[in-house]
Amino acid sequence: MPNSNAKLHSNHRGGRGASRQELVSRSLQSAQHCLENQDFGTAYAHYLLVLNLAPELKTPVKETFQFTLFKWAEELDSLSRIQDLFNCYEQALELYPNDEVICNSMGEHLFRMGFRDEAAGYFHKAVKLNPDFADAKENFYRVANWLVERWHFIMLNDAKRNLTYLRAIEKAVHSGSKSVLDIGTGTGILSMFAKKAGASFVYACELSKTMFELARDVVAANNMEGEIKLLHLKSLDIEIPKHIPERVSLVVTETVDAGLFGEGVVESLIHAWEHLLLQPEPKNQDNSAGDYGRVIPASATIFGMAVECKEIRRHHRVGMQEVAGVCLSNSVQFFSPTYAAAGSEETVEPYTTEKLSRIPGGYRALTEPCQVMTVDFNDLQELKSLAARKPWKLSLPVTQGGILDAVVVWFVLHLDDEHSLSTSPSEETCWEQAVYPVQGLLDYSVKTGDAVMMEVCCQDCYLKIQKISFLPSECGMDFSDRDDMLSLGNEAELCNALAGLQTSTKQDGSTPVCVLESTEIALLNDVAYHECFKAAMSKVLLSLNPSKDLYTMDIDGHGSRINLQEHQNKSSLGVDPDALYILDVSEGFSILPIIAGKLGPVRAYSSVEKEQHQAALHVIAEANHFPKETLEFWLSHLEEESVVLQRPKSDKLWSIIILDVIETSGLIQQEVMEKAAISRCLLHSGGKIFPQYVLVYGMLVESESLLLESAVQGTEPTLGFNIAPFINQFKVPVRVYLDLSTLPCVPLSKPAELLRLDLMNPLLNSPSREMKIQICKSGRVTAIPFWYHIHLDEDHSLDTSDESSHWKQAAVVLDEPIPVQVGDELVLDVQHHKSNISITVKK
Repeated sequence: MPNSNAKLHSNHRGGRGASRQELVSRSLQSAQHCLENQDFGTAYAHYLLVLNLAPELKTPVKETFQFTLFKWAEELDSLSRIQDLFNCYEQALELYPNDEVICNSMGEHLFRMGFRDEAAGYFHKAVKLNPDFADAKENFYRVANWLVERWHFIMLNDAKRNLTYLRAIEKAVHSGSKSVLDIGTGTGILSMFAKKAGASFVYACELSKTMFELARDVVAANNMEGEIKLLHLKSLDIEIPKHIPERVSLVVTETVDAGLFGEGVVESLIHAWEHLLLQPEPKNQDNSAGDYGRVIPASATIFGMAVECKEIRRHHRVGMQEVAGVCLSNSVQFFSPTYAAAGSEETVEPYTTEKLSRIPGGYRALTEPCQVMTVDFNDLQELKSLAARKPWKLSLPVTQGGILDAVVVWFVLHLDDEHSLSTSPSEETCWEQAVYPVQGLLDYSVKTGDAVMMEVCCQDCYLKIQKISFLPSECGMDFSDRDDMLSLGNEAELCNALAGLQTSTKQDGSTPVCVLESTEIALLNDVAYHECFKAAMSKVLLSLNPSKDLYTMDIDGHGSRINLQEHQNKSSLGVDPDALYILDVSEGFSILPIIAGKLGPVRAYSSVEKEQHQAALHVIAEANHFPKETLEFWLSHLEEESVVLQRPKSDKLWSIIILDVIETSGLIQQEVMEKAAISRCLLHSGGKIFPQYVLVYGMLVESESLLLESAVQGTEPTLGFNIAPFINQFKVPVRVYLDLSTLPCVPLSKPAELLRLDLMNPLLNSPSREMKIQICKSGRVTAIPFWYHIHLDEDHSLDTSDESSHWKQAAVVLDEPIPVQVGDELVLDVQHHKSNISITVKK
């Protein structure tokens, strides 16, 4: 009988096995059938069943399963079925937990939906699983810049800053402050300073998930995990006794930005004084600090001065009345977002930031530094009164004539009465300065004796400096230290003074206003860029229509009025069979379609998206007296905006397609070669893509600054604490937005061509190249800055390292410096993938 039972059980198992195999086989067939019919959701469900029933098939069906998953995820995304999308990825990762491709794809969906912390985790895991997976590496580098801002590296490498904070914290703890709360702990360094100084209880809060987890690892690596309590919270959400048992005697923080208040330090400290800190020590009493609450930093003094700076000017004011034959004068007023912020009800950062010691072309002080205000972080009532205080007027006497371009602000952070840190542009500091560009004046020329006028207030967590103007010296008025202009008394004198005040241009609604990003204004000011495109487009149009005397073919801008009138008459009648089609798909605000529209019988299409930008282009077109039909907005012609590159009409092809190849940051635009491949199919015979090819140039340099800005250099700058290995996980090999003209570096080789990207002739392209570079100066190679020569054709090119270029430069920073001697040769392995250029150095 036992044998009979065994045989029966075996038959049952065999039957179940056969039926399971049959089910798997049928499901595979069904999945394949669904894929052929593009029914990706059903196909995905069949593959899930197959892989759960037959795990042994994971390897054979892996690629097909990935394809099905990604296609189904695209559909779910388009249908806004976000939870279903994530459920599918979670199911896929249960089946393939170590699949770098699925991890990377999950991260891409998360990043697009704004979940940057979570996306970083998946990108990081994908890179760990496969360090050579280029897509994941590039994604991780991009998200790392969001999650761990680059100033963390610079500040942690600033040994002077770290030591000053340590000394101030030691002094406070030794005088009796034994319980400490670190607000916005970052890597946890200030908390570890407090524990090292002897604090009995240390608490630290951090809102960013990435930085919180990083701080947790850092604290553990320094053997303090049981002594510092980390809270993944905003300080405003900390409650007693839920999160910390009682009020603390010391709050330490560095939640300050270049404008001091921009990271919410005032709001955080008001809440801390009201809910988390012991009462402050009464003034003029000498008691133990431990019985009272205090804050480090104790106070701050803010300073400002007016400056002339060409670099600031070209990023915030359009300085041209005419660009490549296109008249801009009086048609539209262009402003950068900082000017718009002054009158906006929205919370917009009212300043930009610059490291003035390294700004291209330098700057010139027009006034002496002036104290703008002070703030006592240990005075609750003063902190509360900041936001309620009415704007006050400030006057800075002009000591040197020049062009009024900006008011620059910095501060001295008084940690206590003995230790302080300055962010002044004249100091060696890791800090940048806050820049308030001057815009909207009728005249910007000031002379000695004039007074620069402004209003100052603290609003929306920002220090705002607005209504910047100047008062000519002949008016003879002094507005300094006056809270109310009416207190000047003599009404006639006041009227005379105000009549001479150089204020903003009148905003009566007659002149359209267009707000552009600072990079877009710099582009509009780039004369060489527009003249180069004008000449190259003229050359192509003439070659395609040689019988036509294009009315602006003479590049000095004087064209044939007869042909212009003829072209306008044809357009007004709606018949222009000879019109050539031009598409500009460069990003942001571009007047290239208008320049093209002035070159002859063309139909120019712009891909600008913002309604305000479209309106501005229409006004400029009308001001330049060419037909409305000449300029059209391409996105309004598309059924699906994601597919921008299409034929202009069923029976037409493009004569010129303008692609955005280089980002302002100095990187290559993503998927530019894929866009070029599509564009080549949309050109009629003789048509061109602009640019036709790009040459990448680079050189070897020694730059201590790039090292300090890219990674924490060991334990010395962090005063012995082990932080570098953890935060350096988020370092990226490429530094962007560099100005080579002011970068502190020593060239160790001559510039060399590294790579060619040909958009018209793909056979000339190679994704990688090995080349030898000869050393011309001994030193340590720490980085390889790179830039581009953008060739619209063989005769017209642009150099992105040029001083007047709107582009910045980038640099690959080496993991380890390489010592070299004159005459040495280094072999560079240069690779291009999407927007990423990687350079490996072999000696």
